[in-house]
Amino acid sequence: MSARCATCPHGCQLAPGPGACRARTLAGGAYGRMTSLALDPYEKKPFACWRQGEWVLSCGSYGCNMSCPWCQNASISCAGEHDVAWQFVSPKALVDRALDLRAHGCTGLAFTYNEPLIAWEYVRDASRLAHVAGLATCVVSNGMATAAVLDEVLPHLDAANIDLKAFNPETYRLAGGSLACVQETIQRMAATPGFHLEVTTLIIPGLNDSEEEIDAASAWLARLNPEIPYHVTAFHPCHRMQDRPATSPNTVRKLAQVARRHLNRVFTGNI
Repeated sequence: MSARCATCPHGCQLAPGPGACRARTLAGGAYGRMTSLALDPYEKKPFACWRQGEWVLSCGSYGCNMSCPWCQNASISCAGEHDVAWQFVSPKALVDRALDLRAHGCTGLAFTYNEPLIAWEYVRDASRLAHVAGLATCVVSNGMATAAVLDEVLPHLDAANIDLKAFNPETYRLAGGSLACVQETIQRMAATPGFHLEVTTLIIPGLNDSEEEIDAASAWLARLNPEIPYHVTAFHPCHRMQDRPATSPNTVRKLAQVARRHLNRVFTGNI
């Protein structure tokens, strides 16, 4: 028995094991399997222009449908069900946990750490319950999802921060992704009434750190909406790029100034 997965552009044939994301299987995959739970400020996601001063219950599972050599969360994003400890947390239990943390300032749920949309059914189900309970919902995602997945989850989400990893299709191929798909996700979210979108680019020396690339990326975002908050953040050696130097603070600040030619709200991070 096999089936083709329709979650992302990879279209993996699930038979008998998981797809490229290491999470989706014929038996249901990573639904509700949590590797990480933490109470975070929204600013840490990062959200610079949404719910400042409030706290969010962040949750993550395992797996990712990209394979970035510079992955900041490789211990779970590059893991499968047998590679990392996890516990099942039902959508109701997750919402109840967030409600219990209201006294500590918790106002919502963030699906983050690994790629949340590879378990989009869980994001949808938990977000639906969260809205009933008066909680906000958001994802931190690589944006590698099909239109059908966005149809399912966007009505139940309030915000997203999407990683725009580069503005070069070749770099996306290196990372096992599709720039065109991510652009479609960003366009869809930017056009959704009432939805709050922020975008982040991790600046990696020698890979996506040219002024021309950041100028092109920010100009494209500005054509969607010049008010989209854009985060330009520094890379630090990790995963399969241990030999790559950290991004200098001066480079991050310089590229943020380039982005400000087009966008009104540009932020620096990790410096």
